[in-house]
Amino acid sequence: MAFAQAPVGILVVDGAGLIREANPALCDLLGYAAGTLDGRALSVLGAVAQRSCIRRWLRADGTGLDLRIRPSPARGDFRVLIAEAVDADEVVRAEENRAALTAAGLGEWRYDFADGQVALSRRAAHILGFAPGAAVSWATMQAALEGGETGRIRAQVRASLRETKPFALECRLRRDSDGVAIDAEVRGQAILGPEGGRRPIAVVGVIEDVTTRVEARNALRDGEQRLRIATSLAALGIFEWHMLDDQAVWENERMFAIFGRRPSDGALGKREFLDAVLHPEDRPAFRAAITRALREDSVLEATGRIRRLSDGAWRILDFAGRFERDAPHRLPRRLIGVVADVTERRLAEERQTLLIRELHHRVKNTLATVQAIVGSTARTASSIESFYEAFVGRIMSLAHTHSVLTEDTWQTASLRSLLANELKPYAEGSLDGSADGDARIQLVGPPVDMSSEVAVPIGMAIHELTTNAAKYGALSTRDGRVSIAWALEPGGPAGTLRFSWVESGGPPVSPPTRQGFGSRLLQRVLTAQVRAEVTMTYPPEGFALTMLAPLPARNDALNPLA
Repeated sequence: MAFAQAPVGILVVDGAGLIREANPALCDLLGYAAGTLDGRALSVLGAVAQRSCIRRWLRADGTGLDLRIRPSPARGDFRVLIAEAVDADEVVRAEENRAALTAAGLGEWRYDFADGQVALSRRAAHILGFAPGAAVSWATMQAALEGGETGRIRAQVRASLRETKPFALECRLRRDSDGVAIDAEVRGQAILGPEGGRRPIAVVGVIEDVTTRVEARNALRDGEQRLRIATSLAALGIFEWHMLDDQAVWENERMFAIFGRRPSDGALGKREFLDAVLHPEDRPAFRAAITRALREDSVLEATGRIRRLSDGAWRILDFAGRFERDAPHRLPRRLIGVVADVTERRLAEERQTLLIRELHHRVKNTLATVQAIVGSTARTASSIESFYEAFVGRIMSLAHTHSVLTEDTWQTASLRSLLANELKPYAEGSLDGSADGDARIQLVGPPVDMSSEVAVPIGMAIHELTTNAAKYGALSTRDGRVSIAWALEPGGPAGTLRFSWVESGGPPVSPPTRQGFGSRLLQRVLTAQVRAEVTMTYPPEGFALTMLAPLPARNDALNPLA
C-alpha cells in the first residue's frame, strides 16, 4: 500500500537490470501508464550511479527529465531506487557543473556571517593565492585589497544586501602567495535566513581574474585619450558615417565647432551635407572622391567649402577617411574619418603667392629704376665725384622707401615718413606741422599711407626735390624755407592726393636752361607711374610744385593679419 501511494517515484530493479515494479508516481513522472514499465530494462530510462546524484531520464515521449536518484543498498538480487523531480536551479548547482565553472576561469566562494570565514573553492583559492581548501577570514581578505578599495566594496555590498539584489564589482588586490597585484571581478548574492527572514546568513558568489581584460581596457582607454588629445591639439574633428541608414556620429566637440552647430542640432548625414551644406561648385568633385575611394578601397581625400551654421561664413575643409568593411569582398558599412578647417591656411597661401608676385613686380621695377638712375646720373654728371654723390643719394633714397614698405604690415609707406627722412637733416630742429610757424621745414597734412606702386616714385621725387633745394634752392641758404602741404580729395579708387612743395627765402629762381634727371623724373616718372598731374613754376621768390595723384585702393590680401 505504501509503495503504491508514495508521493515520490519508486522502482525495484533486479540484478539483471530489469524493472520488476514501478509505482504510479514514477510512471506519472515519466509519462507511462501504470504497470507499463514492469519487465523493461532500466537502460530505457537512463543510467544509475552508485550514490545519490542527479540524472536525466527519458520520458515516454522521448524528452528528458532531470531527477534526483537515490539508490538503496542492494538486498540480495534486488535494489530499490527513489526518483524525485528537481528544479532547474538545483540542476545548475550540481557537482558536475563545477568543472564548467573552472573551465570558465570562475572560482566559487562563500562568506558566513556567523564565523566571519570565507570558504574558497580550489579555483578561487588559486586566483587569490591561498592554499586549496583553506578557510580565510574577512580581515585577511581586507588586508589584500589595495588602499581605498575596502570602503568602496563594503558600501556597495551593503547596499546590495539591503535591497536583496545581486552585486558585481571589480577590485584590485595583492595575491597572498607572491604579492603580485591582480584585478578581480567578484559577483555575489545573499542567502537569507529561514522562514522568510530578511537578515542574510551568508553570501555566495564567484570570482574571476580579469587582470588581462582590465589591462587591455586601460590600454584602449589610454589610446583613446591620446587620440582625443592629439586631435584636440591638431584641431581635427572626428566622425563616423554609417552608409546603410545615412546616419553620422560626430565623436568630438571640434566637429560641431567646425560646422557651427550645437550638439542639440545633431550631426549631418551624407545627403544633407552634399545637398544643403557643401558649396554647389564642390559637390561633383566630392562625390567623385567618394566613388573613387569605394572603388579602389583607398583613403578618401577631399576638399570642400561649407557654410558654417552659426555665422553663415564660408569655410574651407579638408576631409580624410577610410571605409570599413566586415570582409574583403563585402560592401563597407561605415566611413571613419577626420575633418580639418584649413580656411586660414589656404588664405595665407593665397596671400603668400600674391606677396611673391608683388615682390617680383617690385624687384623688376626697382631694377628698371636703378638702370634709369645710372644712365641719367651719368649723362648729367660733370665728374666721377658728382656722379658718385648723386647716384649714392638716389639709391639710398630708393632703399629707404623700400625699407619703409617692408616694415609696414600693409606694405605701405607713410607720406610724412618719406618727407621727414629726406628733410630732417635740413630742419635745424623738429619739423613744424603748423602752416604759419617759424620752422624752416613745414609739413602740413593728414596721415596718408601709399602703396608700393606710388610710394617708390613719390619717394624718389621727394629726394630729387630735397637735393635740388639743398644745392640750388631754398635749402642752400640759412634763410630759406620749404613749405609742404598735402590733402586727400575725392576721386580715384582711394582718393586723390593734392601735394604742394613751395620754396622761399633762397636765391632768386629762374627757369632751367636744360632738363636734368630730377626734372625728367618729376615730369615723366610721376606722370607715367603715378598718373599724376604735375605743375612746376619758377617765380623769382622760389620754386613751386603742385601734384594731383590718384591713389590706388589698398589690396587686403597683402595684409598677413587680415
